[in-house]
Amino acid sequence: MLSRDEIVDIHNMCACSHTRMAARAVTRFYDEALRPSGLKSTQFVLLAAIEAGEAASITDLAEAVDLERTTLVRNLQLLRKEGLVSPLAGVNGRRKPALTEKGRETLENAMPLWRRAQNEFEDRLGYGSWQVTRRRLGDLRKAVA
Repeated sequence: MLSRDEIVDIHNMCACSHTRMAARAVTRFYDEALRPSGLKSTQFVLLAAIEAGEAASITDLAEAVDLERTTLVRNLQLLRKEGLVSPLAGVNGRRKPALTEKGRETLENAMPLWRRAQNEFEDRLGYGSWQVTRRRLGDLRKAVA
């Protein structure tokens, strides 16, 4: 039988639990900031990644935003229904998403909201602390990959 101390360790020490709680809190913060745009933070980041134009295919985009391909396809279908993205012919006949005019306008309108949230986030945490945290999060992803 597990001891109470072992169970309490899960709450106090579990890396998975703590990173998920932090991710949910940050997501709520950005979702609230982006609410006037009609976008969730995940949609905003995805639209920005598409507009950056560095992904030649859906698979490339999935790798760029670190999403399972099937999850990305579901998210793209929702954005397509909203008229924000449309498929284009990519390299070697593969399809890649592109922003529609409405998608570009939505991204542009959301940008000041995101910028305000990003500045507030950095102010609350401290810019230097955020830079260290961002690098450490990259280290964390690499450590468990």
